[in-house]
Amino acid sequence: MPQLPFITFEGSEGCGKSTQVQRLVAHLESLGVPIVVTREPGGTFIGEQIRQLLQYTPEAGNMAPEAELLLFEASRAQLVREVIEPARREGRCVISDRFYDSTTVYQGVARRLEVDIVGHLNRFAVGACVPDLTFVLDIDVETARARMLRRVRPAVPDRMEQEPLPFYEKVCQAYRALAATEARFRLLKAARSIEEIARDVWEQAAPFFEKLENTARPSPVA
Repeated sequence: MPQLPFITFEGSEGCGKSTQVQRLVAHLESLGVPIVVTREPGGTFIGEQIRQLLQYTPEAGNMAPEAELLLFEASRAQLVREVIEPARREGRCVISDRFYDSTTVYQGVARRLEVDIVGHLNRFAVGACVPDLTFVLDIDVETARARMLRRVRPAVPDRMEQEPLPFYEKVCQAYRALAATEARFRLLKAARSIEEIARDVWEQAAPFFEKLENTARPSPVA
């Protein structure tokens, strides 16, 4: 049987990628596809501790960009070896809410760290583990910020969501540029309904599943 794909979702805060992860997962589960769902940072005990430090620890407000970069890579290295690679060896489809493209954009471009260093650390953290398909949900900064303000706010604010608008302008522009660099990327307009985006996601993802034994091409996500 062909190997099931490793699919990642990327985009600025408020783009709706987590919702689309949930929609795709639900559709694949309805088809009986074995799936492992994960996220970055996080996905393992070590990764979740790092996530707490990166996003919700007030004392980490003055974190140096270099420290932030290394923490993301540490979480990623553990996730690949503990979760993603074993799942792929078992023949499962892996879907991740963010992967190393986030670091390329957030730390390499928006934080203005040396691009070559960021790329080297990304490769060191993931080894040969590269997504087969990456959805980039493209959204303008104003719409994304309005969505974030409508969210149920946690008791402790997310450190990454407190960045100023120019930071997210860089993030959005960097994702658009990155999406043009490799064939695995699919750039989708995110200022649309959840249903419209979900249909586009499945249209792009379906060819990766249509050759599975005893699996006919399913209908699009409703």
